[in-house]
This record gives sequence, structure tokens and C-alpha cells, in this order.
Amino acid sequence: MSLRTCFAALALTLALGCSKGSGATCPTNSTLTYDNFGRGFFLRYCDSCHGTGGRTRPSMASLSDIRAHSSEIDQEAAAGPDGVNTAMPEGSPLPTEDERRRLGEWLACGAR
Repeated sequence: MSLRTCFAALALTLALGCSKGSGATCPTNSTLTYDNFGRGFFLRYCDSCHGTGGRTRPSMASLSDIRAHSSEIDQEAAAGPDGVNTAMPEGSPLPTEDERRRLGEWLACGAR
């Protein structure tokens, strides 16, 4: 493992240790789905690093990958009543707070 990889792993571990969930909940009238929200969000903000062939783990190349890591995604990138998490994505473009709130809602609804 390279020194750069070790530092990246340490930074992620520290960030997760300090992060908290967004506190987002799933409203009964939520219309967010993978097709109308999730896929576009991950394509725009996450796939360059975490998609198929991406250079960073964990992989978020499929809906099942996203569901498996939904808690970490919430802690790193989602917004809700408990806070706005902005550790991810790194670089640009960056999601707006509204997009982060929709991400929190979508994850809270089971990333359906």
C-alpha cells in the first residue's frame, strides 16, 4: 500500500469518526427514486471516483453498492435536520444544499 493510499484511508477513517448522519427521514409523499434522482446524482458527483473503473473505494457502481454504503454516504454527503455533511464529493462540481437534502431523503427512503 502506498503512502498516499494510507493517508487517504486515515483521512476517511477520521472523517467518518467525526461525521454524523444527516437525520433525514422519509416523508410519506416522497417521489425520489433511483431513476429520477439517485442515478443522476451519482453520475454527476460520485461516479468519477466511485463508479465502474473508479479509482476510489468503496465502489458505488450499482444501486446495491449504494444501498450497502448508505449510512456512510449519508454521513459524508447528505443533508437533513441534524446537519449538512460536505466531506464528499471532493473537487467540483459540488452538490447544492437542496441536492444534499434530496440525497438524505432518498437514502432515508431506502434508496428505492
